[in-house]
Amino acid sequence: MEETFLRDGEYLLRVMNLNAEQLSTPVQYAAYSILFVQEGNGRYQADFGSFEYSGPVLLFSTPLQVIHIQQDRPSPVIMLQFHGDFYCIEYHRKEVACNGLLFNNVYIQPCLPVSERDAFVLANLLGDIDEEFRQDSPSEIVLRAYLQLLLAKSSSIKLKLIENQGEPAIKDEQMELFRQLVEQRFLDLHKPGDYAKMLAMSPNNLSKRCSRYFRKTPSQLIQERIVLEAKKRLHLTRQSIKEIAFALKFRDEYYFSRFFKKVTKVSPQTFRTKTGISIVADLSMP
Repeated sequence: MEETFLRDGEYLLRVMNLNAEQLSTPVQYAAYSILFVQEGNGRYQADFGSFEYSGPVLLFSTPLQVIHIQQDRPSPVIMLQFHGDFYCIEYHRKEVACNGLLFNNVYIQPCLPVSERDAFVLANLLGDIDEEFRQDSPSEIVLRAYLQLLLAKSSSIKLKLIENQGEPAIKDEQMELFRQLVEQRFLDLHKPGDYAKMLAMSPNNLSKRCSRYFRKTPSQLIQERIVLEAKKRLHLTRQSIKEIAFALKFRDEYYFSRFFKKVTKVSPQTFRTKTGISIVADLSMP
């Protein structure tokens, strides 16, 4: 294991070689995480979502998501983690395009299958990061550049995968409409039945198709979307928790805090403390 430290044992960036047992039970990390599984099959659990994968594959998680892996047979995992203070994906969104593609998207699967050729490239990049760590004085500039390249490469692979899977036979148009409705109304409508009515579907049909298409139930999807908005405001703004609760239309900050902790296992204040407030909070974002 190689890592650079931020403060009191909290790290800016690290690369770790893990075994199957270390991720077999639910865990939360205060950093963005990328898991590289080079072989084998398994199931990746991220919050409410459960996703089957076959290696080689990249698995992604955002700060303080509850994640774990179930593998058919033990297979090594390389985990790269970075803190927002080391590399801000919101600030560098034009260079890597990973925000909303690799991270912070409740609709897209957090699993990215890669070809053997791309797996070779990614393994080399992770090896370059590890080699830089082994220098007497590792360069943060070099490490940040390698990380940016890794994220940009992963985003490029993801975009091509989405384009190749964008055939009408694969898309469920009603579920895509459900996605649009959730984006428009998640602050106002919290019951799946409300969306089913708008889609002229039975609640049972909506549940079955949503679970098949997004690997989450409608209720889980709506809750995750509310929590994602809360996380963005906690990380990307200096709004108080009371102001965030009001903006998200909760009746008070205490009800908001209970809801947030029920879903994420941590309080809003703990989330903000562990992830910090992004530098974009003080910038004018277009």
